[in-house]
Amino acid sequence: MNPLFAAHTAEHVLSAVMRRDYGAARPLETHLGAKKSKCDYRVDRTLSDDDLRVIEAAVNAEIDADHMVTDRLVPADEARNRFDLSKVPGEPEQIRLVAIGDLDQIPCSGDHVERTSQIGRFEIRSAEMRTENRIRIRFRLLDRVKGAA
Repeated sequence: MNPLFAAHTAEHVLSAVMRRDYGAARPLETHLGAKKSKCDYRVDRTLSDDDLRVIEAAVNAEIDADHMVTDRLVPADEARNRFDLSKVPGEPEQIRLVAIGDLDQIPCSGDHVERTSQIGRFEIRSAEMRTENRIRIRFRLLDRVKGAA
């Protein structure tokens, strides 16, 4: 399993949890790596250590739900009516939508795992409020069998 595919899919799951539970839009900034990753989100309040534990548990619950990861092409006009396409380069006629079960659907051109159970265990390594309403969450993925990165 390619660790970058797992990290990219984990970012989708984290972003869906952040949107659902904390009202955060898509990440302001993202860096995905095989060993560690980070995402910045705009939030309406400072998130506590308890919030971070809840986020980590929610992401792992969605991973454990073993959601299928699927994609499909839709006409750009249809996607434009449902999604912010400002990060999509050029003027494509079709947009690729990636869905994580019923949890998340977003335009994306990246590579992903086939099922969320292939991600591994999600662990928040650290989090810091970069500004009053911007949090940076650093995470890594652990091998579920060995419990190590």
